[in-house]
Amino acid sequence: MNLWCASTDQPWTWQWIAYPGVWLTVLIPVVAYLRAVARSQEPTDRRTRLAFLAGMAVFWIASDWPVGTLGAGYLAWVHMSQYVLYVLVAAPLLLRGIPDWMAARILDRLRLRGVARKLGHNLLISGLVFNLVLVVTHAPFTVDALRSTQLGSFAMDMTWLISGLVLWLPIVGPLLEHRSRSVPARMVYLFAAAGVVAILPASFLTFAKFPLYSTYELAPRIGAITAIEDQQLAGVMMKLGMVPVVWGTLAVMFFRWMGSERAGVS
Repeated sequence: MNLWCASTDQPWTWQWIAYPGVWLTVLIPVVAYLRAVARSQEPTDRRTRLAFLAGMAVFWIASDWPVGTLGAGYLAWVHMSQYVLYVLVAAPLLLRGIPDWMAARILDRLRLRGVARKLGHNLLISGLVFNLVLVVTHAPFTVDALRSTQLGSFAMDMTWLISGLVLWLPIVGPLLEHRSRSVPARMVYLFAAAGVVAILPASFLTFAKFPLYSTYELAPRIGAITAIEDQQLAGVMMKLGMVPVVWGTLAVMFFRWMGSERAGVS
């Protein structure tokens, strides 16, 4: 039974495949979130709820058929697109969509409030954790080992999402006590953590003369794209896929900071 997307040696077709594991992973948090919001006496505005639901929708799209299937065992550039969706779209939306009272309860119940506070304020640690996950999960051995099984592929996807939460916690964390107080520091952090280190593996993928991933090199081909062309597209996706979100966020942070500085002066 297919619970999660994993690599396969079957020729690609556009025949739909059911992944109940993906559905449950999306449905259970959504139902729990909506029930908690409905029962709570604390206010949760519409924009916050929509952000959480949008984050779960992006997670679902990136995990389910056809994107999840293609990324797990056919095309490296789709695999990289999943990474970008998890880390740069789903993760910040989910953080933006969790109200402060809910975040406090979850962290207290899991006894992770101290960890979240440290990650939120120690930007060096957050950046190192995020980039360590980036490098390790894109190493050829890791990709080939994890994508070969449903459990391994699930572990990789969830690790990506968690690393995205770590990346964005100092910037859009639901609790103000977990955010870095210095806007310039947050801007430098986001640029360095999400925009600099990723260039190295991206360049390696783009300019390598031979396929690095056996999973995608030996996968049944889709269309006329070769394994090396697929890998080069994956490198371009890693290098350029982060640009709109990272630079867009930096622009918003900069103009808001300038506006607050001018308001303080006046």
